[in-house]
Amino acid sequence: MQISYIKLFLRLALSASFLSAVADRLGYWPAEVSVWGNWQAFTEYTQIINPWLPASINPAMATIATVAEVILAIALILGFKTRWAAILSGILLLIFALSMTLSTGIKGAFDYSVFTAAAAAFALSAMPQRFLEVDSLLEPRTANLHR
Repeated sequence: MQISYIKLFLRLALSASFLSAVADRLGYWPAEVSVWGNWQAFTEYTQIINPWLPASINPAMATIATVAEVILAIALILGFKTRWAAILSGILLLIFALSMTLSTGIKGAFDYSVFTAAAAAFALSAMPQRFLEVDSLLEPRTANLHR
C-alpha cells in the first residue's frame, strides 16, 4: 500500500475520532452507545481528569478542547497545514492521555487507545507526501518534491 493512502487513512481516522467525540458530548450519539451523552456529563468528566485545575475554569477547558478537536479535524480532513494539524493533534491527545493516566489510572488511556491515537498523529506529521490535500494547492512548488 502506498504511503499516500496510509497518510489519507490516518488523516480521516483521526478526524473521525475527534468529530465522534464532539458529537457524543453534544448529544448526537444515541444513549446506548454514548460515553458522555451531553455537555454537562462531559464537563464533569473534564474535571475528573483535571482535578488540579480550579473548577471555575473547567467549562472553559471543556470548550477549548472541543473547539480544538473540531478545528484540527477539519484541518486534517482538508489536508490544510497537515503537518502542524497532526503535531497539534498529537499534543492534544498526549495531554488527554496523560491527564487520564494521572487522574484515573493508565487503564482508561489504554482501553480508549489515546496513546495509540497520539502516536498515529505524530507519525502522520512525519509523512511528507501529499495526497488529496489543500496544502498541495497552497504550496504547489513543493507539493510533489516528496513523492
